[in-house]
Amino acid sequence: MALPSLSDVAIVAVHNTRQARQIDEPEDSLMLGAFRAVMVEAGIGPADIDGISAHGWTSGINGSDVIAWLGGHPCWNGVHYPGIASVMEAAGAIMAGQCHTVLMGAAQSGAHRGRTHTAPWTRPENEFVACWGMFTPAHFALIARRHMALYGTPVEALAEVAAAIRSNGAVNPEAVFFGKPVTREDVLNSRMIADPFHLLDCAMTSEGGSAIVMTTRERARDMGGEPIYILAGALERMGQAYVEPPLWDRFGMMGARAAAGCFERAGLTPKDVDVCEFYDPFSFEIIRQLEAYGFCQPGEAAGFVLDGNIRIDGSLPVATNGGLMSFSHAGAVQNLQKVIAGVQQLRGLLPPQLTVKGAEVAMISNNGSGAVTCDVMLLGKTA
Repeated sequence: MALPSLSDVAIVAVHNTRQARQIDEPEDSLMLGAFRAVMVEAGIGPADIDGISAHGWTSGINGSDVIAWLGGHPCWNGVHYPGIASVMEAAGAIMAGQCHTVLMGAAQSGAHRGRTHTAPWTRPENEFVACWGMFTPAHFALIARRHMALYGTPVEALAEVAAAIRSNGAVNPEAVFFGKPVTREDVLNSRMIADPFHLLDCAMTSEGGSAIVMTTRERARDMGGEPIYILAGALERMGQAYVEPPLWDRFGMMGARAAAGCFERAGLTPKDVDVCEFYDPFSFEIIRQLEAYGFCQPGEAAGFVLDGNIRIDGSLPVATNGGLMSFSHAGAVQNLQKVIAGVQQLRGLLPPQLTVKGAEVAMISNNGSGAVTCDVMLLGKTA
């Protein structure tokens, strides 16, 4: 029996639970709710699952726990962190014949009780980091400042990125910041966090759960929902996250190799991409990715953004569900939600005012320059 190729792996169902700044529900309950909902959407039951990938941020729930929930029958068990990495791992397992239908999910709740503190993952513990105050915004801010020095990137371009993404979330009923539109002026007038980042240039903290179902193209035909195909994906790692100094010469083009590899394997170019669900921890990271992935030449992305191109009605809409700035930024869930946003966009599941008409190809990314990791994926409506 011939094993499937990567384009023979499909995402057949996706689900986000309620997202909120703080959720008073145990993580196991949150994750179980996401799994139940996504299996209903796929039209399958626990007995149809033979692969698991799961992660709970504060509870430590993992795939072995979920396998027990499903009745303890034999299953492949993924180990990668949720997001593009876990999707690619599961796709590889399906291609290798280790499993045929993977249930994947993540949840976070109970992590944000100290609202006067930075998010848990921004508190550096490395002895060469903590004493210099190199929390996450500072890492990304230094990368942004170097680009501004090299190319004259105006702070208004960063504000436009934040306003565009937050405007998407303002009209998405599932977004944490639904009903809260933001203008460039709002961004520039918000308090400074780490120069050049104002408060509204930064992602929020939130909680929630998500889940997806992946399977072979053949099995997808018998499941509910339109299958979305994985065209290509690549992981890029360059060192220890939030330990390595944020040097532009090393990390300014993070993801360029991964993106180029994806385009080559998929037989596509940046011009073929209709929508970008890019990772948006800070506004400048979108500008950086547009250049690193080949959509703009170095130094040109700021002008591209200021011309309105990443708005929902622009030539290359970005973070269409509201992204990490407005939809949700849950620690164990956020990367997987980027994949889900790509699937929702291609299947037309977002509100009409956020749907990119005729979209056939979506580009997804996770992490970024400050984290010295960058993962990239291409999804398509056709294999």
